[in-house]
Amino acid sequence: MDRNRKWVPGLGAALLILLCHVTSALEVPLDLPQPPTITLQSPKDYIFDPRENIVIHCEAKGKPTPSFSWTRNGTHFDVEKDSNVLTKPGSGTLVIDISGEKAEAYEGTYQCTAHNEHGTAVSNNIVIRQSRSPLWSKERNEAITVQMGVSLVLQCRPPAGLPPPVIFWMDNNFQRLPLDKRVSQALNGDLYFSNVLPEDTRSDYICYARFPHTQTIQQKQPISVIVLNSNPEGERPPGFMMPLGPASAKMVLRGETLELECIAEGLPTPDISWQKDGGELPSSRMSFHNFKKTLMISDVNEADAGDYRCSATNNLGNAHHMIKVTVKGMQIDSGTGILTCRVNGEPKPKITWFVNGIRLESDRKVEDDTVILSNVQTGSSAVYQCNASNEFGYLMANAFVSMNLQPVVVLTPPNQVYQVIANHPALLHCASFGSPIPTITWFKDSQTSIRNGDPYVIHENGTLEIHVAQPLNSGKYTCIATNNLGIRENHVFLEVKGQIWTNHSSGNETDCSTLSLLNPSLHQIKMTLQFKYCAKCPWQFFVETVASSRCNQRRRGELKWLGGPEMPSVLAEKPDPPTDLELTDQTERSVQLTWIPGDDHNSPTERFLIQYEDLLHQPGVWVNLSEVAGTSTTARLSLSPYIYYSFRVLALNRVGYSRPSQPSRQYRTNPAAPDENPSDVKGVGTEPGNLVISWTPLTGFKSNGPGLEYKVLWRQKDTDGEWSSRSVANVSQCVVSGTPTFQPYEIKVQAFNDYGSGPEPEVMIGYSGEDLPLSAPESLQVMVHNSTLAEVHWEPVSIPSVRGKLQGYKVLLDYGFFHVLTFSGNRSEGRLPGLQPYSLYNLFIRVVNSKGEGPQSSSKTFETPEGVPGPPSFLNVTTSSLDSLTLQWGPPMNNNGRLAGYTLKYQPVNNTNELGPVKVMMFLANETTTTLGNLNSSMLYKFYLSAKTIKGSGPIVTEEAFTVIDTGGSRVHILTVKAFNLTLAVRYIQSYNNPPLEFHSSPSTTPFLGKEDWKRELVNGSHSHTIKGLKPGTSYRVRVVARDPSDPAVHSTDEVLVTVPAVPSRQVDIATQGWFIGLMCAIALLILVLLIVCFIKRNKGGKYPVKEKEDAHQDPEIQPMKEDDGTFGEYSDTEDHKPLKGSRTPSNGTVRRDESDDSLVDYGEGGDGQFNEDGSFIGQYSGKKEKDTHEGNESSEAPSPVNAMNSFV
Repeated sequence: MDRNRKWVPGLGAALLILLCHVTSALEVPLDLPQPPTITLQSPKDYIFDPRENIVIHCEAKGKPTPSFSWTRNGTHFDVEKDSNVLTKPGSGTLVIDISGEKAEAYEGTYQCTAHNEHGTAVSNNIVIRQSRSPLWSKERNEAITVQMGVSLVLQCRPPAGLPPPVIFWMDNNFQRLPLDKRVSQALNGDLYFSNVLPEDTRSDYICYARFPHTQTIQQKQPISVIVLNSNPEGERPPGFMMPLGPASAKMVLRGETLELECIAEGLPTPDISWQKDGGELPSSRMSFHNFKKTLMISDVNEADAGDYRCSATNNLGNAHHMIKVTVKGMQIDSGTGILTCRVNGEPKPKITWFVNGIRLESDRKVEDDTVILSNVQTGSSAVYQCNASNEFGYLMANAFVSMNLQPVVVLTPPNQVYQVIANHPALLHCASFGSPIPTITWFKDSQTSIRNGDPYVIHENGTLEIHVAQPLNSGKYTCIATNNLGIRENHVFLEVKGQIWTNHSSGNETDCSTLSLLNPSLHQIKMTLQFKYCAKCPWQFFVETVASSRCNQRRRGELKWLGGPEMPSVLAEKPDPPTDLELTDQTERSVQLTWIPGDDHNSPTERFLIQYEDLLHQPGVWVNLSEVAGTSTTARLSLSPYIYYSFRVLALNRVGYSRPSQPSRQYRTNPAAPDENPSDVKGVGTEPGNLVISWTPLTGFKSNGPGLEYKVLWRQKDTDGEWSSRSVANVSQCVVSGTPTFQPYEIKVQAFNDYGSGPEPEVMIGYSGEDLPLSAPESLQVMVHNSTLAEVHWEPVSIPSVRGKLQGYKVLLDYGFFHVLTFSGNRSEGRLPGLQPYSLYNLFIRVVNSKGEGPQSSSKTFETPEGVPGPPSFLNVTTSSLDSLTLQWGPPMNNNGRLAGYTLKYQPVNNTNELGPVKVMMFLANETTTTLGNLNSSMLYKFYLSAKTIKGSGPIVTEEAFTVIDTGGSRVHILTVKAFNLTLAVRYIQSYNNPPLEFHSSPSTTPFLGKEDWKRELVNGSHSHTIKGLKPGTSYRVRVVARDPSDPAVHSTDEVLVTVPAVPSRQVDIATQGWFIGLMCAIALLILVLLIVCFIKRNKGGKYPVKEKEDAHQDPEIQPMKEDDGTFGEYSDTEDHKPLKGSRTPSNGTVRRDESDDSLVDYGEGGDGQFNEDGSFIGQYSGKKEKDTHEGNESSEAPSPVNAMNSFV
């Protein structure tokens, strides 16, 4: 803000209140009058699921409560007149029911306005769009055959959805394909192989696309890959598969997430690394993904712009790709006082001012980003909006401006009581508001003024904090809020209570303990109690004083616990600190420490922690030294020389550590020579002619005595010369000058002090400084293998000329752009992958060491032959009719040679998705459109187009299109209807673009009378639809209806009858059911009772003639039979002369039911007899012979009744 700008008259000392989304001058309490402030709104880009209601949020605060209104596409949106739109009570949030309407009708740009008598606030423009999940185009993927070791890309190319789909690769078993450093998925969904192996051979590489909002998943046709081992590709240095070329550019908007991706090929598989030229990567906002192939930086700002280097490295070389990142966008910063809207952005945003949602008129002074308020009256208010926009979007800030003089208001309720436990923090609140902002003062017991400082802290919002409250802090506290318009005070009360604890011993014996309880008013009282264990009664306490909220008075001095028969639960606390620390048995390197444990507070001590303080080297710093078991009270401590020790002990139980004990007396150990030498000794030259020897110094704790220094020794390796040495103190490195270039040295560093030297140090190997290489490679030769691969050979330089550690050779390729390949190690050849076909290259080679690069070799020029072209840039169907389609296409982005022409293949697709015969057409290089005639009407055609050079055809692009439907006046036609899994899949076509379509379905039992009960489902934007929720085993009639807003006629297809298959019922094995087993047992018992009754009757009635015949004729097949009905003759009992009839069981094992009212057949299989009216059993018992069942014969032997029963059961 301009320092010379002055406040305008009229503002005076009044308070200017500014509230916005960036800064806030003062938070106004909601009980004071104020204009609306938007508190909740939907995102600017709102994509909705067409199966769910649309909910557009708009909430605001203000006093009086704001009213809300909406605009859609810039005009007023009357929500009252739309029966599908509801407004949530108390807010402006809209809920739009689209279940029975076309969701597209509610797409558009919405804006919410909140208004009250003090001003108007507006929301962002909210763009409402419907999510979409288009179908995958039909295609037939041919098997891909590659040699082992080459790189490979499997393209996914899903249909574009809204929002974009989530891509993943799976196999036929719905298992995700394993990804690693060699095989990875790019951000665009393609699957990249840095090099293929035989195990990559498979026929089920399937790309899946999941559309988030509709929760639908679509799959691409499986891709088959065959890896051959007949001519495997050899090892090669890295090359980039994506992005191509040596450099690329990336633009990102401010605040968004930057995603940079590099995928390399090579053998062995390259490693990826990232760095930013001239800066560091932001570690707090940076993350790597996809095995470091993707770099993501969140919340991007202008400082993130620059050049990012992606490096791919294996043991044969490395490759680099530079990505230039540009950050664009804008950010609003609002100031206070004079309204200033500071905006940062690229390109520079345009600022527009609004007041209460209306564009600012010229009667107020506006200077670009500043509004100057003049003649503002006290008590007036308004909401100002700053709208900053450029080609990448817009930002809006709301500023509430109110001219008020407000006396003090205390918002905290009066006489509030705060209760806290001792040794815990206490917060006493004093919320207030006023204009000017009031100042807060605290008093205790209405007398003592409280100032900032231990133990009190007064926060900016007026809250008084006591870090560790004690009972003496209890009392009455008064806060005074003051501004120049008045003064207000408020009283609060603090009660600090003691903690609940008890000591007791468990068991059946009587014990006396001291109990500290809290009574209902939380006052602490001490009492002596005696308790005894009783297995059938609650715990009983006999105390001197009666006071407990959980105890009931029985008689004076006796309390009964009401918590149940178990012992009352006891609150555990941290243990008390140990006491009486004592040092004994002192030696040069050890001492004995003993202590007395403190109270464990109902939780046994688990262990003791012993710490020490070095008063000589690190006073005030306590270091952990040792731990012992909780049952120990002594510890033997190992010590170091030249330390001024002081010890303390902490106890630990399940609640936590105790406070530290009081420190022990000081114990000093005597100095001694160092016990060890410095660690991490290195020798590295930083410049030609020097050697820098560095190490990690000993700490004061390890110095063992005063006068600590280091003796540095060095000599050139393999010379057997004398050691050179130098003594240094208080440093961590020593620079040796005058050394030859890059020679190995033996180095060692020894510590010593006033009391002697440390042990003999270990010898390390280091190298003196490097210099740039002297020589360049010679005898360059290039062999071109194909249009994208060449091989270079050279004569390596001599090792002495390298003058450093040989890193490798750097190959520079110049073809209008520079491309750099680095080959690691001492080698004389390397492969150059990823070349551009039909290009002229200049090649140079430099040798590289750790210092840098040597001189450039002489250049070598070579040319790459022609290759196949890239795919055509586009393929579109521009015009369709009944029997013709017009196609238009664009030339390839990369010709890779002289373009010879185009090859167009096309074939029809029938209703069952089967492909018809392929027709092929050739076109010249200058032809980019054609019209195909003599096509079938109402037919889907698939087109394949590729460009070609003399080397062959390049990749294809595909397209699909329908010819116009000839349906006799109908504009929609059903192709197929398939039923599966309680759903109907309907595939249809239409004869004009995007008509609103309805699916009608009805069970076939619906009468064809009058207005039929058709169920409707709306669908748009596809050629198929799935009807769900159908009943199994039911037939349905289906038709598709098209309604064109410009055509009053309704077009309907013929009805299609289809049956949903019935769901097979789950078979239950009744033999394992409990009810069946119980029934069988009951039947067996009943048969046993009937058999016993039968034998009793038989013993009373004598022997039946039937029995005599059975004894005489064992085979029932030769019994006399009546010729007319095949039954036995009638026999009479000699005692009761009752007529009896027998029946013969047929050979098929069945029994005639009309001949017996009660048969064994009723109780089981294979019963051949029957009972007479008196209950006697007169039939035959028969058992099945051990024959094949197809013979149909039964046993002629009559088994005993018991055997008959057993065989029956």
